[in-house]
Amino acid sequence: MSKSSVRFMVLFFCLLVTGLLVNGWAYLGEANVARKQLKDFPDQLGEWRKGNPDQTIDEPTMKVLRASDYLLRDYRRPDGQVANFYVGYYATQRNGASYHSPLNCLPGSGWTLSNPEMVTISLPDGTSFVANKYIVQNGEYKNLMIYWYQGRGRAVASEYWGKIYTVIDSVLRRRSDGALVRVTVPLRDSEPAALESAKDLSAKAATAIKEFVPN
Repeated sequence: MSKSSVRFMVLFFCLLVTGLLVNGWAYLGEANVARKQLKDFPDQLGEWRKGNPDQTIDEPTMKVLRASDYLLRDYRRPDGQVANFYVGYYATQRNGASYHSPLNCLPGSGWTLSNPEMVTISLPDGTSFVANKYIVQNGEYKNLMIYWYQGRGRAVASEYWGKIYTVIDSVLRRRSDGALVRVTVPLRDSEPAALESAKDLSAKAATAIKEFVPN
């Protein structure tokens, strides 16, 4: 057999195997993962307690978000500090639905973003992860925002790494589920104080979220 024939056979075999793998991956679909609905997320996280009734997102916005499940809730501490907590969960990202970065959504709603930083969220078990921090403002409203991408055992700040991990896990684990998690605190006087409050709620929420955004 000539070298060209061997190369052709090897190429044909590789294409055949790749086709079988792709078709098998598409046929099997997403792995089923047990989780709780976000409406059952704890009303109390340490000193933080649920404030007003959970907020709802209007239908036109949901058509854009395409989230499978979400939570938009206010928490309050005994010292009067308030914070808004949002989770947008996607059961699959194979159908084109995916996280909507605040960097894209907020400017379109009239918000400006400034003072970008990476902050470390330290958890009670001694582990930690890095999240994004921004100052966001719309007219007289000025907030400090922390957000990250959560899913399949990871909490990452980078949207790009989040997408890379999604592709890898979709192939190796048949899973592309995940969520965007965001904590927003009004910025009135001290930015360091607002940051510490946002980090505190973020840490407590990240500890509780595994039942709702599974590893």
